[in-house]
Amino acid sequence: MVKRAFAILTAAVLSLSLGTPAKAAPEAQPRQQWRSYWVDAFNEGIYTPAQVTKLVQDAKKIKANALIVQIARRYDCFCNRALYPRTDAAIAPLPYDPLDEVIAQGHAAGLEVHAWVNVNTMWNSATPHSSPEHVFNKHGLSATGADRWLNKRYDGLELMGANAYMDPANPGAVNYIVSAIQSLLREYDVDGINLDYVRYPDFNSTTTHSDWGYSETSLARFRAATGRTDIPLPSDPQFSDWRRMQMTNLVRKIYLGMWEVNPRARLSMDGITYSFGPQTMGGWEKTRPYAEVLQDWKGWLAEGIMDTVVAMNYKRNWLPDQKQMYDEWKEVLADWQGDRQAVIGPALYLNDISDSVEQARLALAPTAAGNTAAGWSGYSYANPTQAGVNQPPSVRDAERDKLVEALTVGPDAPFADEATVPVMPWKATPTEGHVSGRVALRTGTPLDQVSVTLRPLTTGGKPITRLTDGDGWFGFVHLRPGIYLVHVDLPGRVIGQPIAVAQVRAGAISKVDLTRLIRL
Repeated sequence: MVKRAFAILTAAVLSLSLGTPAKAAPEAQPRQQWRSYWVDAFNEGIYTPAQVTKLVQDAKKIKANALIVQIARRYDCFCNRALYPRTDAAIAPLPYDPLDEVIAQGHAAGLEVHAWVNVNTMWNSATPHSSPEHVFNKHGLSATGADRWLNKRYDGLELMGANAYMDPANPGAVNYIVSAIQSLLREYDVDGINLDYVRYPDFNSTTTHSDWGYSETSLARFRAATGRTDIPLPSDPQFSDWRRMQMTNLVRKIYLGMWEVNPRARLSMDGITYSFGPQTMGGWEKTRPYAEVLQDWKGWLAEGIMDTVVAMNYKRNWLPDQKQMYDEWKEVLADWQGDRQAVIGPALYLNDISDSVEQARLALAPTAAGNTAAGWSGYSYANPTQAGVNQPPSVRDAERDKLVEALTVGPDAPFADEATVPVMPWKATPTEGHVSGRVALRTGTPLDQVSVTLRPLTTGGKPITRLTDGDGWFGFVHLRPGIYLVHVDLPGRVIGQPIAVAQVRAGAISKVDLTRLIRL
């Protein structure tokens, strides 16, 4: 052993004397762990270039690697080149473009930028937006029939105060939502889209069902699908399942719509975690996210139509019941993410610094099953601690710096080291493909809620059946490459070729055209 050690030492000395560089030890790679702030647009943060500079500097201090920035607030855009009209908020005048500025400064600093888009919140002010093209002006209280995109409650209300909501069962609204998101991806180099309010509204009579979904369009489509003629109760299981399916169809259409424009862009969403988790409630189907606001984010992760759930786990760590709620949701989020990713999003504004640090540690710790959440996102940048809420900017800045120190300084600090945003293998190096299409008559009339079955011919596996949405659209995601048969179960008095063949290729969408059908 002594001789061998001496030989190694001699060789090292000789290599130095001869000028041959010794091999350096491989550098340790940064861990993959999502770290971000939510940056809401109801507070300053992106209103001017100077605010963006400060935002990026503050994000780097906390060793963040991403920013979730509210860009489409209430169908008004903090940007200049999207389908949404530019916001009337008091941002710097044209040609300033907040999204351009965040992308330029954020990317230069090594931060990913995710455009936060509110989906089903149409408007929230007694003063209309200045643009006649805003959805509330075109499809709100002044519109009729299918052009009225407002969601309606069981008691007939469409406004809660000044708050108006989009109806996810309205085909025109759905197509606008998808097109607007695609416009952001086409015009801006964002790393992803973050969906907020991708659910039915609050303001329900109980926590066990939703009182929303009673627009004329929604009820007509439900009756056409089921053959019923009544007005279902909010607690009606069939109606709840149908409304929940409208949300899932919307998410699937957004997912594939994004893939068409930028297959690498991440789709994330702000997952609801109201009250206790499924451990206490008796299963996922009895929790408030699933039962009350009809948001099946667990199913979206399982199907693969959601890349990342950034869960709004807004709980007060200093209240025992809410601490239990936080723990329960953290556990299932990490365990349910499967091949996708779940990020824990605590409410900084509800806690002091020590509680926020404790919640961060828990968010990143393994579960009993050994699973670890994909990361952490703090809500919000504007209000980093409970002590800073409603305080002057100088106080909030000081609180933010204290939080940064607590989270980053010291070997035991949750963010002591650097981290990179987790890779999405299913998008970075895809091995699966997708199928989408549309079923319609030659006249252009879509066939709504008809069954489309996808049968694998060369890959094995079971057939999958989906219903078309209100525009006749259907989609199947993450399929093994190969040949598939697409079969449509046509309604009575419609004839045509109800069968097509789709060749699925890795990373691509195979388009199927079934729009030449004839009604006798």
